[in-house]
Amino acid sequence: MTYNSVLSYFQGMLSYPKEKDKHMHTAYVTSKGQLVVPSRLRRRYGIKPGTRINFLEENGRIILQPVTREYIRSFRGIFKLKAGEKPATQELREDRSADRKREES
Repeated sequence: MTYNSVLSYFQGMLSYPKEKDKHMHTAYVTSKGQLVVPSRLRRRYGIKPGTRINFLEENGRIILQPVTREYIRSFRGIFKLKAGEKPATQELREDRSADRKREES
């Protein structure tokens, strides 16, 4: 899997919702810099006390991504090898071995 394909996969996961899925929710930041996520969003995205939230800055916007079990599970298999592919570590070892042989000659 190439860097660009991995990058496009992650960008797709972080893309903005489709028009029909867009909803405006409002919250206020406290004097301590805390932000309360509206209960409707907490329920929808499985945000519970202690859930880690990633903040992504993109084109003048801030995107909040809760790091839930479901989010982590969504990454399963993205680096799975296709038939006939070698693991990157094996390719690196073979390249290094070929370099050594070339240097010794």
